[in-house]
Amino acid sequence: MTTSTTTTPSPGAPGPGTGDGAVPSGTPERPPRKPRHRVLTLLVVVLLIAIPAGYLVISAFQSRDSGEDKERGAAATSLSYGWPSKVQQRIYDVPVPPRSSRIAFYEDNSWKKSVLFVQFRTSPERLDDFLGDIGSGTSELTDGRVTISGEQAAEVGWDLGESDHRYAGTTLEQPGAQPDLAVTVDRTHESRPQVYVVSTATF
Repeated sequence: MTTSTTTTPSPGAPGPGTGDGAVPSGTPERPPRKPRHRVLTLLVVVLLIAIPAGYLVISAFQSRDSGEDKERGAAATSLSYGWPSKVQQRIYDVPVPPRSSRIAFYEDNSWKKSVLFVQFRTSPERLDDFLGDIGSGTSELTDGRVTISGEQAAEVGWDLGESDHRYAGTTLEQPGAQPDLAVTVDRTHESRPQVYVVSTATF
């Protein structure tokens, strides 16, 4: 009579069907992981494309706004009422006397020259001081002379051809880079003459 012997697997021994590298039954297979560096590379590529594109859009809007501002500035050919800046008065040699009234100015710039138009009303005494400051004087004013051309006057809306007004004028040509001045004074109201100045700096 033959007796069968049952062998008990020793601990740690591979069970049935579990050879080297085999996945135990009942354990789901995991999908392969994508390397982390691929995700970082994709992120860097997106940023490299998106950031310059954003700058281009912003720059385009800024350029458009700047162009519109320049167009508006070029279209502003009327006088601005108020005092020209201290820098403008110094550069164009037009020191507006203190306590003047009806002050207005307009600056026109181009590649070849820059022109400052200034008007103000002042007293006879301060008019004499102004003419002295620019290197001229009341005695240099010629009665009946309008030294500002019709084209220049039309640019800022001045009417210097009224027959019932008393005009006197003088010009001052200065050496080097200093501007040339054309001064016309309306003496219709003797106690408060109206002064018109065109200062031209040529490059």
